[in-house]
Amino acid sequence: MRKKTDTLKNKVVFITGASTGLGEKIAYEAAKKGAIVVVSARREDLLLQVKEKCEQLSSKPAFAFGLDVSDPEQVKKVITEIYQTVGTVDVLVNNAGFGHFEEALTFDMDVAERMFRVNVLGLMYVTQLVAIEMAERHQGHIINIASQAGKMATPKSTIYSASKFAVIGYSNALRLELKPLNIFVTTVNPGPIETNFFDIADESGTYLEKVGHMVLNAEVVAGRIVSLMGTPRRELNMPALLEIAGKFYTLFPRIGDYLAGDLFNNK
Repeated sequence: MRKKTDTLKNKVVFITGASTGLGEKIAYEAAKKGAIVVVSARREDLLLQVKEKCEQLSSKPAFAFGLDVSDPEQVKKVITEIYQTVGTVDVLVNNAGFGHFEEALTFDMDVAERMFRVNVLGLMYVTQLVAIEMAERHQGHIINIASQAGKMATPKSTIYSASKFAVIGYSNALRLELKPLNIFVTTVNPGPIETNFFDIADESGTYLEKVGHMVLNAEVVAGRIVSLMGTPRRELNMPALLEIAGKFYTLFPRIGDYLAGDLFNNK
């Protein structure tokens, strides 16, 4: 696609779930690099504000599309509009998703189904349609925002962790399939980020305070993600402490259970 020393100038970067939080920050960082930013989300009022700021930062046109990724017909319609209005997509960032912390025995399974439709199936719907076009050009980059929860599951994250385990598994296989077509696939696995994600995920409102030493800054994470665009990076794991813990979780199962069930159980 491009060398690491190149810039994103005039590249089309399409970001889902970009009305707030990490997706919003990724949009701004890409705009600063001169990208033509395309943002989508359900909350169109906020999305238009993001679009306007991207245009100010890049001095280029930006585009906003209302989209619920859990609806495959909407996905088809919006991606067709993007191709007709903007052009081909150089970088896709699958950021749309949500979480909810609740014990498995009392979890509302309607919420669980919605979570999988957004976090997993929605990501797959968007990826397939964008990747088909990338394959025709033999270039592109797909960045899937997963989570450290997809590396190391903890209590009260059964459904959310399962959805992110699925994203990681999908991304790993997709990377191998698309590599011969010169399409890069990167999985981003952040720990807790200080965004409005926890307004829904954590009804107690105390989780971020409990894990204060591990909380990531959204702008910093976004900057790291944008710096990887167009490069064949397999994964980005943040913060370092959770990356190390995740390796222990795999290599030393008993220690892993202690880390997940006791040391990192802050929900």
